[in-house]
Amino acid sequence: LARSLSASALAPCSSRRAPRARPVRAAPKRAMAACAAAPAEAYTQLKAELSEIAALGGIEGLLSWDQAAMLPPGAQELRAKQMAALAGVIHARKTATELGELIAKCGGESADTAVLGEGATAFDVANVKRAHEDYQRATRVPAEMAKREAELGAKGYAAWMEAREKSDWSLFSPVLKEWVALVRERCALVRPDLPPYDAALSDYERGLTKARLDEIFPPVRKALSALVAEVYEAAEKNGGVPVALSGAKSVMTGAFDTDKQAALSKEVALAMGFDESRGRLDVSAHPFTGGAGPEDTRMTTRYKADDLSEGLTGTIHETGHALYEQARPAKYAGQPVSSAHSMGIHESQSLLWERMVALGPEFAKFLLPKLGEQFGGQFEGVTPEQLHASFNIVKKPSLIRVESDELTYPLHIILRYELECGLIDGSIEVDDLPRLWNEKMETMLGCTPPDDAKGVLQDVHWSAGAFGYFPTYSLGAMYACQIFDYAKTQLDGLEEEIEKGEF
Repeated sequence: LARSLSASALAPCSSRRAPRARPVRAAPKRAMAACAAAPAEAYTQLKAELSEIAALGGIEGLLSWDQAAMLPPGAQELRAKQMAALAGVIHARKTATELGELIAKCGGESADTAVLGEGATAFDVANVKRAHEDYQRATRVPAEMAKREAELGAKGYAAWMEAREKSDWSLFSPVLKEWVALVRERCALVRPDLPPYDAALSDYERGLTKARLDEIFPPVRKALSALVAEVYEAAEKNGGVPVALSGAKSVMTGAFDTDKQAALSKEVALAMGFDESRGRLDVSAHPFTGGAGPEDTRMTTRYKADDLSEGLTGTIHETGHALYEQARPAKYAGQPVSSAHSMGIHESQSLLWERMVALGPEFAKFLLPKLGEQFGGQFEGVTPEQLHASFNIVKKPSLIRVESDELTYPLHIILRYELECGLIDGSIEVDDLPRLWNEKMETMLGCTPPDDAKGVLQDVHWSAGAFGYFPTYSLGAMYACQIFDYAKTQLDGLEEEIEKGEF
């Protein structure tokens, strides 16, 4: 999901629906009449302009998706130039004086239904206020910086891919140094009233602060570290086998044809409600959801021939993101009020499906027959209980965040949070990251990565300058727990419907 954050700190899920292409211009003529327009007329003009800006953002999202899923290696430099050029056009539209005048005419941060006129709703009021927030942020970023962010995002992704493939930190660290400096510079411009990391957080979870995270994460880290150690000890006493498997082997490891995995993943995504006429499922080095908005939602996953869980849970996770995207209000398509509320909320939707639904015993009963159809005798004699236990094994070692289990996952997030806080406040140097990463892995998870590809280079986020994103995963998991717990009190027969695949 974080792949196309590079240009504007907006997730690809925040790209809007793209209407028919219109000529791009820096200062639309209709906006020139903003001062003379009545509030109702100004709001109509404002929505039209915001829709066109969103359409350009959709193109930006598609370019990012293409870079991750389809772009030939030799075109990386060209893509960086394309992204920078497009970022300049979008920035000019987002910061046009005429746009600011339209927002002011509609009431700006003080907008209300009385100002907007007959028929205006709370959604319209929120739309103007969000437009005001976006405009204030955009106008504090110079055009040169917006282009630099876009170009560095494309450059960073290419460097990360090569460094990860070769497990060579030195290939990525120079770009990361550029990003750290650029993020600090941008935070000082956008939110000079906040500490730099708080300003970075506000791109993804409005109102969240490091002080609040430092209340949430330490007790989670302490409790989970102790619990993970307890689970590991119990497995060792059980002959090295997780207690829940009762001596049986995990059915998620073995030899699984990746084409059959892809077919199964697509079947599950469609059963969950993914609309294939308005989206795609492809393969990339790092799973993400992007595209151009509700009418063109692109998601990717990745498959491992010896591990069935990664591709399947990755697909379920990204489908949760995609369902949120495809269900955003069509009436306000292309408008700020239709964009994702925050990345924590977005992650709550992916984790609602991945953790609360797919890791439950009812989902195992739904999934088992489909595994048998795809992989035949490999699942002969397997029980739903064995499948459920296999899905929920606490991995040892737990090296890779996206492959980790529900219990060790938050520790991966806290590790990254602690490191990126240090990068932004200057207490940690980029060159020290591999060593510090390995030390924290040993302290928190009892294991040391064998190389940087399985350690500090495993995630794509920092290649896009996405500092402040990682905490939203664990916040999203906390939200998902609350949402599902409440859903069980409101939806009679929820577990039975999951078992039947009536999602």
